[in-house]
Amino acid sequence: MHNIKDLELSDGSFLVKTARATIRAHLTGGELNIKFPKWCDEKRGVFVTLNTKEGDLRGCIGFPLPVYPLKDALVSAATSAATEDPRFPEVVLDELDGLVVEVSVLTVPEQVKDPAKNALKEVVVGRDGLIIQKGPWSGLLLPQVPVEWKWNVKEFLDHTCNKAGLPAGAWKEAGVKLSKFSAEVFSETAPSGRIVKKELETMKK
Repeated sequence: MHNIKDLELSDGSFLVKTARATIRAHLTGGELNIKFPKWCDEKRGVFVTLNTKEGDLRGCIGFPLPVYPLKDALVSAATSAATEDPRFPEVVLDELDGLVVEVSVLTVPEQVKDPAKNALKEVVVGRDGLIIQKGPWSGLLLPQVPVEWKWNVKEFLDHTCNKAGLPAGAWKEAGVKLSKFSAEVFSETAPSGRIVKKELETMKK
């Protein structure tokens, strides 16, 4: 039984290679012939992120909640990251060899009670990802995002609000639901290159 904290590099390498193979099969119209290990039957939240080799985001889609088996969520997220992210045009086959594939496997989100009072104390940059919800608006940022942008906790909260289409500071308003989660992040170091587990630097303030 694999828990979120004991995914090994070999597991992460399998997930990243599978995400890349899934995208290639979708773009070429080929079949995806992959034998998934038993632990991929467990329901997990997962995101697939595509970046250019220069480090620019090219697509990121996933499932924040563990509603599907990991093998199904991964295949769906990989295909969607390449073809259905509304912020970008669809990835074309010629592009794929120049993209870096990253997979984040998530823990179950845990609600932060009374965010206006507790969020600045409870959220840790480099450990936590955030989901904010208010009415019809919702937004999610993965744990690696504030580390890459060198945000402090307040900036992270404000940018999560912006991702949801809410103004900065909306996390302090009544009626807001804020949840945090952690993730194990596995990424290629270059397109189709060596795969590493990302160790995120934690920062309290």
